[in-house]
Amino acid sequence: MKRNLKILVVVLLMAATSCSFTTKKFDDPNKDKLLIDLITYVLNEGHYDARDINDEFSEGVYDKYLEGLDGSKRFFYESDIEEFNAYRDKIDDQIKEKQIDFFDLTYNRLLKRSEEARDIYKEILEKPFDFSETEDINTDFSEAEYVSSKKEMKERWRKQLKFSTLITYFDKIEEEEQKKEEDPDYEMKAKEELEKEAREVTLSSLEEYYDLTDDLERKDYFSVYLNAIVEAFDPHTFYFAPQDKDRFDIAMSGKLEGIGARLQKKSDNIMITDLISGGPAWRSEELSEGDEILKVQQEDESEPVSIVGMRLEDAVDLIKGPKDSKVTLTVRKKLMGNIEEITLTRDIVEIEETYAKTAMVQKEGKNFGIINLPKFYFNMEDYEERNAASDIKKDIIRLKEQNMDGLVLDLRNNGGGSLKTVVDIAGLFIEEGPIVQVKSNGQRKDVLSDEDPSVLWDGPLVILVNELSASASEILAAAMQDYKRAIIIGSKQTYGKGTVQNVVDLNRWLRSNEFGDVGALKLTTQKFYRVNGGSTQLEGVKSDVVVPDRYSFVDIGEKDQDNPLPWDKIDPANYSAWNGYVNFEKTIAESKERMNSNEQLKLIEEHAKWIKDQSEDSFHSLNFEEYASTAERNQEMAKRFDSIKNYKTNLTFNSLPYEEEMFQNDTILEEKRDRWHDNLSKDVYVEEAIHVLTDMKKNNIRQDKLAKVQD
Repeated sequence: MKRNLKILVVVLLMAATSCSFTTKKFDDPNKDKLLIDLITYVLNEGHYDARDINDEFSEGVYDKYLEGLDGSKRFFYESDIEEFNAYRDKIDDQIKEKQIDFFDLTYNRLLKRSEEARDIYKEILEKPFDFSETEDINTDFSEAEYVSSKKEMKERWRKQLKFSTLITYFDKIEEEEQKKEEDPDYEMKAKEELEKEAREVTLSSLEEYYDLTDDLERKDYFSVYLNAIVEAFDPHTFYFAPQDKDRFDIAMSGKLEGIGARLQKKSDNIMITDLISGGPAWRSEELSEGDEILKVQQEDESEPVSIVGMRLEDAVDLIKGPKDSKVTLTVRKKLMGNIEEITLTRDIVEIEETYAKTAMVQKEGKNFGIINLPKFYFNMEDYEERNAASDIKKDIIRLKEQNMDGLVLDLRNNGGGSLKTVVDIAGLFIEEGPIVQVKSNGQRKDVLSDEDPSVLWDGPLVILVNELSASASEILAAAMQDYKRAIIIGSKQTYGKGTVQNVVDLNRWLRSNEFGDVGALKLTTQKFYRVNGGSTQLEGVKSDVVVPDRYSFVDIGEKDQDNPLPWDKIDPANYSAWNGYVNFEKTIAESKERMNSNEQLKLIEEHAKWIKDQSEDSFHSLNFEEYASTAERNQEMAKRFDSIKNYKTNLTFNSLPYEEEMFQNDTILEEKRDRWHDNLSKDVYVEEAIHVLTDMKKNNIRQDKLAKVQD
């Protein structure tokens, strides 16, 4: 179906949609009630498969919400739950009547119970634990009952704290024994001292946890409640509070405006944990990891603002700002402890980890390229800015300049992104034709096509996927598989997300808004289908060559989530398979044969089964001897799998010339690439992808060229 490009951009981008369903006004003076009313209205009018908000819906929200508040069941009592249960089938009524009594009740009770718990854990950790006792703990808290008394609550906390301390205690004893082994003159610490240190570690961890929760405000907990409601529609519908929406935009575009520093709150202090390569803070060479920011002063302000004790998000809001604006930071330096004032000019900071990266490898006199794509990124405000498709196009051109003979596109762990980038990327590999079919509820399907007959890369192509390749990754892999354009190597199936989300700005309905920014709703509005008519929903994309990995036996797909939409299919689109390969099926068969006899993969599969068994074992002894015995058995078993990480191919990967020039001024980028190349050289999946490309290169004779040779 022909489409004007501008229309495609509107349809395909995960940007604010034109969901102007009605002129209904939302003017409740209470912000929380207004949000409930507004969000449920948008859900009912705009969701692909809107659910009835009834008693069954209420029960699902109730369970999800309480799990979010107290999944470990160490705050609420049985009596609290009995009180909450009055609302178990009434949340639907609360929503319809714009009431928030249930939220108010749970929120206030959680604050009260959290303060009580603070006293409990401090009291418990003041006294040594007796690790000679015979007792155990079940860490599957979903099976636990809520406690009925303060005595039982203390006992629950005692066991959890004892288990946490036992883990640290065991590690500390091992460290002491290791030091003694390395230095016979070393005087080992007494076990009593090590036990005390282990308790202090547990206490410190809890204090850090409470530092974070102390930062949370009522609105943060209300977001948890709202998301329990919206996720009852499907697992990908999500409410973004304003700051969450900002983070989502940064994740999708890989860009932010600010100084380029990652921050963490520790006690009351805001600390720099990382400097983003290329950002103003990194370029200045005046800031370092571990420095503490005490005050922030804008260029138009006469006095700085202290951020000591401030919420981390509020401190970040003060530090970031528009490009070319100046900010002065009062900083306590980590090394000397001296206090300095440092003025930085904010800039657009690119988060390099977001973007595609490319390398070249040689094998048997052939050059093969690999492009790793972490996500299908794009700028939600301006698609023509940097995006995944334009970057991949540039990388392929650069690889071709280096005489590339075959290409690996690595989509492992790629959770998706923009649909338009999928269409644009797929168009680099095929002549014009349909890429994906999109269907809205109750409406006819749209076929989104590549309309450019040119092909940037017509050579051998392998796509790597795993269980965490989702959404846009599945669209691209499915299209290339249906066209027989690429061989898909990876997990038995990909994630299984066959739905499309749009981000709706909730402020558009509020004509007079006294509350400021009310956030946005990521809303499932469509389902997408392969060109062969099948859905990837729940089923994912099944690899041509299946190889085991660490996730093979872990329940992490769409089918394992709450409230997923069902699988279905529609009529296929009109498309023709790629005619560029001879003996396509033979290449796949040869790869399967190699994989079936690969000892490294057999070990990986065994390791994956062991990981699953370990994750399902929720009972742990709190007796040191029993715990140590189990830990030592696990360590011995783990040693059997050391060869997985020590596996080495005979492949050497190199950056392209343009990037090597960048290394002269950016040693951090060079270090990141060296680390990536080292990992690639140990990657059995990449090794097989190169084998397949070699086979495909032998068979990559286009039928029309073959006919000319025969003539």
